[in-house]
Amino acid sequence: MNPLSLRTSGILLHPTSLPGGYGCGDFGRSAYRFIDWLAGAGQSGWQMLPLGEVGPGNSPYMSSSAFAG
Repeated sequence: MNPLSLRTSGILLHPTSLPGGYGCGDFGRSAYRFIDWLAGAGQSGWQMLPLGEVGPGNSPYMSSSAFAG
């Protein structure tokens, strides 16, 4: 099997970067339009940063608890 045949492409975009009625984006209509745009552009992935609250140091990857996902 050719490893290059398994390659895909996508975009890293946090949902708050989408337009929304409250000053930042959400998973509403603009998210559906974005997914339609991704498909039309031949993209197959939408990667986003963690959606939870940030921990110490304002890092989205720092959990507030050792037991939190």
